[in-house]
Order: sequence, then structure tokens, then C-alpha cells
Amino acid sequence: MEYLPLIGFLVVFVLIFLLRMPIPTGMIAACMTYFILGAVQSGQPIGAALVGETGSLHLVAQKTIEQVFTNGTLIAVPLFIFAANIMNAGKITEYVFGVCKGIVGRFHGGLAHVNVLASLVFSGMTGSAVADASGLGKMEIDAMRQEGYDDGFSCAITAASATIGPIFPPSIPMVIYAMLTNASVGALFMAGMVPGVLLALALGIYVFLIARVRKYPRSEPPKLRAYLQYCLKAFWAMLTPVILLVGIYTGVMTPTEAGAIAGLYALIVAIFGYRVLSWDGFKQVLIDTVRSTGSVSIMVGAASAISFIFAKEQIGVMIGNWLLGITDNKYLFLLIVNIVILILGMFVDTSVIQLVMIPILWPVANALGVNIIHFGLIIVFNMMVGLSTPPFGMCLFITSGISGTPLKDVVKEIKWPVVVMLIVLGIITYIPEVVLFLPRMFHMM
Repeated sequence: MEYLPLIGFLVVFVLIFLLRMPIPTGMIAACMTYFILGAVQSGQPIGAALVGETGSLHLVAQKTIEQVFTNGTLIAVPLFIFAANIMNAGKITEYVFGVCKGIVGRFHGGLAHVNVLASLVFSGMTGSAVADASGLGKMEIDAMRQEGYDDGFSCAITAASATIGPIFPPSIPMVIYAMLTNASVGALFMAGMVPGVLLALALGIYVFLIARVRKYPRSEPPKLRAYLQYCLKAFWAMLTPVILLVGIYTGVMTPTEAGAIAGLYALIVAIFGYRVLSWDGFKQVLIDTVRSTGSVSIMVGAASAISFIFAKEQIGVMIGNWLLGITDNKYLFLLIVNIVILILGMFVDTSVIQLVMIPILWPVANALGVNIIHFGLIIVFNMMVGLSTPPFGMCLFITSGISGTPLKDVVKEIKWPVVVMLIVLGIITYIPEVVLFLPRMFHMM
């Protein structure tokens, strides 16, 4: 059978998700299956075909190592992960929450508004939805529970607002997108600012409406003198996003350098400013960073092997020709892309979607005249919706787990925040200037 290796690869690839295997391990297993069946089909000795100097697996291993260890753009990822872990271990997240509570806590559904605003501020520090949901999330849900908010609603708005993290700069998924497409990281970061703020405003409108219907409480406004003193203490924590964004957009530092500066600055503030990070705490931060970085690196390496197979079998070309056969209208193409990514996001990890689908979809988008920055924001935003959609939305599991709320209660409440996110996705998809006018204004594209 001519297509036996490819059929074997696809069967194992599907089984990965059905059996809930660790995703990188399953991806590598699918690649191994492909090369083993290819060797059997060609009549070669399996060992020579796999691990010899001219063996396909040898070549894939070489390309994987090159992709993980020599890609300068990818270096930013562990740096932002380290910065996020430092912020969660220190009092930085606590100060972010406190400052935001003083600003919007006085409105109906005040703590839900705080939840959204704090996520927007925190997103300017870490670029990770998981860091937001797990760091700020525990604090936000506990505070909302104490003031009488429904647990399901508290978890749902926390999960939805956490997705602002990778949309507003800095953003780990945007760094990976830039690695895959050679797009400008700085332009992607600049392009994410308006969609991030737009999503925060849209979620704020949803919170306002539901808080009036359910009569969610306001928080007591702080006394001005005490609040100003608190803001003075929080100044060093709140300075983090300013340093990051000003440094990147003035050209003083690259996004990778900004990740290093953010981590170092957060470390200095946590140790010397707030004196809350012990040696044991710092060791745990390093362990968590290494673990997360290893997970991302293995995922990127495994996706590199899959990309090699897709290129060899010309799967991207076949899918591209198929899509172009359906339509040559870029707006209809973007609708198809959104539907495909949304469906995949319900079942597949966002990292897999990004690493596998972008090399297939971007050449088609480019052929249809879609701007590379605009396409990147559509993909990243769409993947963030996937973090909040059942049955396998990661943010749903995180908020359910840290609060002890049954997952079914979170899923029941998430539907309207997801609708809000889809409306914003439609806006940024079909009004490109919402995404592109800032990068153009600053001559970044």
C-alpha cells in the first residue's frame, strides 16, 4: 500500500487524543510509526532506515534539535515563563488585584470587573493564560466567593478573562507564531493591544449586564488616603508592564531581551522590594520554569518532526489546493479557518493546533493576500477561545481545580463569555484595521 506509512501515522495521531496520552509523547510515537512502516514498505532494514546516518529519523532528530536549541525567537518563551512564575510566587499578583479592586470594585459586580481588569494588567507582564488563571485566579475566585458570587460564574469569568493574557502583549503564542512564519514579534505584540483591550471591554459589558440581573454586590470603595498608600507600595509591581512595553516599542530591547529584563526585575522586586521570596520559593520557581520550558520544547520538537512528514508527503500542498478549490475569497477562507480552529480547540491542546496547523494554513492565507500580522492575531485569539470551551478547555479545568467547583457548573456559566469572545473574534477577523492600525502607526510593518 503506497499510503501505508501515512495511514499508520494518522491512526496513531488520532489515538493520541482518544487515549489521552501525553501529547508530545504521542506525537513522537506517531512519527516513529510513520518511519517504521515506511521502512517495512520499502524492504529496508528497519534499523538502518530509522537511525542510520541517512535514515529519516536521524534527519528529523537533527532538525528537531536545531529548531529547539538554535531558534533565537524561541528563547523568549522560557524567559516569560520564568517572569510569570516569579510574579505568582511574590506579592506582585496580590498588588495587581488590590490596585484594580480600588478602581472598579465599587461598581455592580465589582469583583467580576476587578477580575477582568486585573487580567488585562497581568497580561502585560506574563503573556500566559495559564499563569493568569492559576496565579490571579485563586485569589479572585476566593474573594468573589466571600462576597456571595456564584462559584460557577466566578470560575467562568476567571477562565474567560485569563485568555486576555496571550492576546495583549507580551504573548508566548505570538512568539511561537513568529518562529513558524518569520513574522515580526514586535509588530505582533503591537497588533495585540487593541484586541486585548477590546476583549476586556466586551467582558466588562457582559459583567455589567449579568450583575444587574443577578444583583451581584459592589465592593466597599477604599478610603482615598489608604488607597493611595497602597498604590505607592504597589508601584514597583505595576511598573513591570510599563518597562516591558516601553522597552520593546522604543526599540531599546528586543522581545527576547524584554523577557529577560522582566524576569530579572520581578525577581529583584520580589526579593528586595517586598521581601516575600525565600530561597526555597526561588528553587520552586526554577523547577516550575524548567518543567514548563521542557514541556514547550518537547512539543516544538515533536511538531518539527510532524512538519517534516507533512512536507515529505506534501500534505500542506494538498490541503492548500483543496481550500483554494473551495474558494479564492479570503474572507470566506478566514471564516473556514475560524470554524476549523474553533472545533479543534474544543478537543485539542492549543499548542498542537498552533504548531501543526499554522505551517499548513499560512501559505494559503499568504496566497490569498491575508496580512501575516492580521492572520497571527486571528489564530492566537481563536486558540484562546479554545482554552475556555468544553470539553477540554484548559482554563476551565484550572479554575475548577483551584476552587473545588464542579466542572459542570463552570461549563454551564461559560457559554455567554464564549459568545462575547466570538463576537470580538468576528470584529478582528473582518475589520483588519482594528489589528493593524497600531503597527502601521509606529511603522512596524
